[in-house]
Amino acid sequence: DDTVKIINLLQKEYSKKILFKEIGSVDAEGITKARQEMLNQTKSDWFLIVDGDEVWWRGSIEKVVNTIQNDKSFKALVMPVFNLLGDIYHYQEESAGRYHFLGKKGHMNLRAINRKIPGLHLKHHYPLEGFYDKDEKLLQDFNDGSVKFIDAPLMHFTHLNRSSVVSEDKMVVDRARKLKHELGILFPKDFKYPEVFYLQRPQIVPSPWNKASLGYNIRAAVETPLRRIKRRLVK
Repeated sequence: DDTVKIINLLQKEYSKKILFKEIGSVDAEGITKARQEMLNQTKSDWFLIVDGDEVWWRGSIEKVVNTIQNDKSFKALVMPVFNLLGDIYHYQEESAGRYHFLGKKGHMNLRAINRKIPGLHLKHHYPLEGFYDKDEKLLQDFNDGSVKFIDAPLMHFTHLNRSSVVSEDKMVVDRARKLKHELGILFPKDFKYPEVFYLQRPQIVPSPWNKASLGYNIRAAVETPLRRIKRRLVK
């Protein structure tokens, strides 16, 4: 897709803030290795994980930064996620979330991490990779209060069709499998989307305001009841 072109456009304006290295197609093991290399090159006290299919509110970023600056008692932050379905106007029910953190279950992710955790490293292959400490303990399993949940939501596009590329590349195939046909919950009419959606954008960046197609909605109407029944039967 046009991701590299978009990054090159941004680098013209933010050349001192963006370090970009293109590594080409990788398998599941390669993704973990690439993320470990990024961790190795990180020099800041804290780092924020931002996947290519996420969009953040400015207020969420500010809340993360303020929490880090004002509270030194924790090692990582977990935040809620809106998993979009079909388009940016609908999101998946919370009961569909499979992540478990701090006694909570639903749509959430570990995103801000203190780099000075002793022995911090990545382990296992995508999409099951995780951050572990020197004792091989997974960060989200810390039960000493050092992992904190904060109400700083983000939007996740993992179930939307984000590229028209047709390829035999394994990762493109995996991405196609994540496209989910399901009727989501409609955001309120006065819902405020992330600020970036309202900004001017280069022509190569498509509009985020397109609605799901009729074909998508018909298929979603058929598959949604089956998905919801399965969720309630399989805990």
